[in-house]
Amino acid sequence: MSVLRILTFLVAIAALCGAASLAQAQSAASKGAKESAKEAAKPAPSPAAKPTAAKPAKPEPTATAAAGGAEPTLIGQYGTWGAYTATPNGRKVCFALAKPSSSKTNPPNRPRDPAYAFVSTRPAEKVVNEVSIMIGYALKPGSESSLEVGGSSYAMYTQGDGLWIKNAAEEEQMVSAMRKSAEVTVKGISAKGTETTDVFSLKGLSQALDRLAQDCKR
Repeated sequence: MSVLRILTFLVAIAALCGAASLAQAQSAASKGAKESAKEAAKPAPSPAAKPTAAKPAKPEPTATAAAGGAEPTLIGQYGTWGAYTATPNGRKVCFALAKPSSSKTNPPNRPRDPAYAFVSTRPAEKVVNEVSIMIGYALKPGSESSLEVGGSSYAMYTQGDGLWIKNAAEEEQMVSAMRKSAEVTVKGISAKGTETTDVFSLKGLSQALDRLAQDCKR
């Protein structure tokens, strides 16, 4: 995944959250990510902002404006999770990132971009440990997606190629379960009807989040 796509997904959020709702930022990030360059360099994508119950408006920052000259820096690798920081447009963003340990599609062997899970913190917006998934394909509008961890299933809001928890009040509980569990399972349906199941190992997540808590206080 190219650094440009990474930064588009990250910086679109930081640029919008001061002037728009979180739902607006989520919408813009998903659109911006699709407009950016395709696979090219080392993968290190960035997290999106969590939507609210309100329907998102449609601000559309360009990929060029979104890049902002920032570049994510890996500050530590903990098991399957990398801890990253970046400062797009002067605002610090920190996130833990992992790829799936296994992926299945039904029908099988359907093409898709790489999937990534994030847990992100944006101090300027007072956002801590926000979970998002870049699923690697356009999701079916109005479809149901879920994140399963620690014996519980959490409904996920879907838009574009991103997933966010539907009930924000459950996010702290979900992150706590992720810290204690061995893996998390994410299920979704593509715009073409393909069902996907991605399993992410949670080995090292707790340590990555502890490191980010130290490095992302302000």
